[in-house]
Amino acid sequence: GVSGLSAQWAVGTQSLPSCIVNTMETDMELAQERLTTEESKRKDEGAFGSENEGIGCCGWTLVFFSFLFILATLPLSIWCCVKIVREYERAVIFRLGKLTRREARGPGIYWVFPCIDDFRRVDLRTIAFVVPPQEVLTKDSVTIMVDAVLYYRIVDPLSSVFKLDNVTLATQMLAQTTLRNILGIKNLSEILVEREQMANQMELNLRDTTTEWGVKVEGVELKDVKLPEALQRAMAAEAEAAREAKAKVTAAEGEMKASQSLKEAALVLAETPTALQLRYLQTLNTISTEKNSTIVFPIPIDFLSAMIRK
Repeated sequence: GVSGLSAQWAVGTQSLPSCIVNTMETDMELAQERLTTEESKRKDEGAFGSENEGIGCCGWTLVFFSFLFILATLPLSIWCCVKIVREYERAVIFRLGKLTRREARGPGIYWVFPCIDDFRRVDLRTIAFVVPPQEVLTKDSVTIMVDAVLYYRIVDPLSSVFKLDNVTLATQMLAQTTLRNILGIKNLSEILVEREQMANQMELNLRDTTTEWGVKVEGVELKDVKLPEALQRAMAAEAEAAREAKAKVTAAEGEMKASQSLKEAALVLAETPTALQLRYLQTLNTISTEKNSTIVFPIPIDFLSAMIRK
């Protein structure tokens, strides 16, 4: 094999230049590495190569008796032997515990022998899993309830069957654990504000683990964050107090601006006493238009002082 080719190559390259020999040596090493990698991969995937190994004499005997059983129970046996795989499904078939092919089958109609074949149906559609509300203790010691939605689908039926007994349950349990772990290192304010960032982080963590299972996580969304009632009341009271304080500050600023305006108006009226009389007349005009029964006539203080002197 490889050793014989290496010996022939060494004899044939003695008369070649050193640069060409070095290049050929590098190519030979790369080819040997590829062969080694392929051999190790075939060893690791021993279950996938079972088709070439055969089922042996005993296996063919069991197949023969299974076929006789089908003939003896016709036509009822057809209902058990014929399997229909839909367009969105794939089938993994084991015969005497060995995989019949190195790939999943489907869609189409397949014949299954009773008692010796194991038929596994895998759904390739996207599954929406609602993560139950998880009680989480945040980094600042606040207990909250958080629920989410996980979207995932199976992309490798063989890995999903070989790696796990129940890949759907494993993915859902992993989603719940990942949600609690991510929220446990965040403060309450970060959880309320950074929902999208936490959902993306959760999706990446799930994808790193589920890729080996033949599962692809398509998206994660945080639905709702439920706070305790006592905390809700405290946050509402804090927000109301902040609004009241802001309103008082705004009112004080308005009073200050009004006093400055009155000061400027008083200075203008002090320079022109006639303007004050015009202001009196304008006030009387305003009162008369409102249909009041009582009208107040302002009298200048200087006029009263003159009358008192007399």
